[in-house]
Amino acid sequence: MPAAVVEYKGWKEGYRCGYCASERGKVSAGMWAHSMTVQDYQDLIDRGWRRSGKYVYKPIMNQTCCPQYTIRCQALHFQTSKSHKKVLKKMLKFISKGDVSKGVSEEEPMDSHIEDVVTCDFAYKSESHASQSELTPLSVDHTERVEDEDKDAGETKEEVNAQQVESGSLQICAHKDTTVTGEPSHSAKIVHAPPKPGKGADLSKPPCRKAKDIRKERKLQKLLQNQTCTFEGSELQAGDQVFLLQNSKSKTNQPKTIEDFVFVSLPDDAQHKLEVRVVRSSPPSSQFKATFQESYQVYKRYQMVIHKDPPDKPTINQFTRFLCNSPLEAENAPNGPECGYGSFHQQYWLDGKIIAVGVIDILPYCVSSVYLYYDPDYSFLSLGVYSALREIAFTRQLHEKAPDLCFYYMGFYIHSCPKMRYKGQYRPSDLLCPETYVWTPIEQCLPLLEHSKYCRFNQDVKAVDEGRIKELGRVRVLHKRTVMPYSVYKKRRKGPSDEANVQQYASLVGQTCSERMLLFRS
Repeated sequence: MPAAVVEYKGWKEGYRCGYCASERGKVSAGMWAHSMTVQDYQDLIDRGWRRSGKYVYKPIMNQTCCPQYTIRCQALHFQTSKSHKKVLKKMLKFISKGDVSKGVSEEEPMDSHIEDVVTCDFAYKSESHASQSELTPLSVDHTERVEDEDKDAGETKEEVNAQQVESGSLQICAHKDTTVTGEPSHSAKIVHAPPKPGKGADLSKPPCRKAKDIRKERKLQKLLQNQTCTFEGSELQAGDQVFLLQNSKSKTNQPKTIEDFVFVSLPDDAQHKLEVRVVRSSPPSSQFKATFQESYQVYKRYQMVIHKDPPDKPTINQFTRFLCNSPLEAENAPNGPECGYGSFHQQYWLDGKIIAVGVIDILPYCVSSVYLYYDPDYSFLSLGVYSALREIAFTRQLHEKAPDLCFYYMGFYIHSCPKMRYKGQYRPSDLLCPETYVWTPIEQCLPLLEHSKYCRFNQDVKAVDEGRIKELGRVRVLHKRTVMPYSVYKKRRKGPSDEANVQQYASLVGQTCSERMLLFRS
């Protein structure tokens, strides 16, 4: 698999904040990702990074005016709140009876990443001008000779060990058979030996079924005709939904799960049909290309009506760069999700037309929400909240095939901006400590954030960033199409030293990513 290639752009200080309206309060670091593996991006977002198109950025938390904390929801343990149930029931009433709620939508949608748009503008002003040939490394043999240039025997042995770890880490989700403690593994196959005559039921034959269970399954099959979620070219999704709903009803005295609301049986005379399609956006699939124009028109209306953009701002070019282009390499693994890993658009089709699109990344351990846009005519359905709940259900669904994938990342939580606190309502959730990069339950973070907008959540004063940069010389560099450690590049470089810039980059991405990704140097 090709290594990620990035161009570090450094810090940008003193630009406008989309949350507090400060004209010069924002501080962030950014880099252009020409290509990136899903494991690289997973590791980066677990260090506070986030992407907007191919631009990947990280707020400088102790300096920026509105600190943005990475937030994730524990999807497998998700608890629907009263307001969430209200939104789900509202959608069901609309689909089954055509009921239109007169109430105004109060909640903030799971998109409204105003910051993404601001950062995006900055990103494309400093867009990379490196040619494709410059970004393509030469043969591996040549690279290895250069990497060996600055090593003695001891260093060589250490590097071989590091490369072995590196080669395994890219597929860590795909090849791990272990599951989270307490979570059942659905990949394990149970083989039954045929019983001896007269010693009980023959387990090689289907078990007897109650008429009640057969009626319930028929109802489930009916609902799939009216409300479905499909992958491109996959016919397995319907069965997965039945499996999820049957599992969710295993205990009748348990509170309703999200699946009980999303995959509920609909009447034969339902007024509408809702279908959710998952299409790969990068590289663009045939279904993505076929629906591109219709999807763009929904985005344009959304930006103009909801975000008050002038008509000339939401262009096809902006839409493509912001929400369609992605540095993530498509990846399919035997133990991964049916659709594979990478970047996707989750399209909501109502009666044959697109009414909303959730832009998502499917990564080794999570579904990461990038953006949501919808037809403003359907604002009464609270599509921001509804899509977030569907994405949580989708994460749980993917977990059945990919046991390591069990979190839903919601982007950034900004406590200093009251309008952006809605993400904390998806429980249980964790916030990322900006200093040690460990996850902390949001309930423990909120009292700290009430006293200070910037907080270290890890209360162990001795704890440090375990992934911090320890050896700058081991940072991988791509220079003149040759891959080399920074220790070699530093000796070859002509002109003023760039060590401070490389040190800053490495400290932000961490030792693991700095040794796996290629830092482009012209």
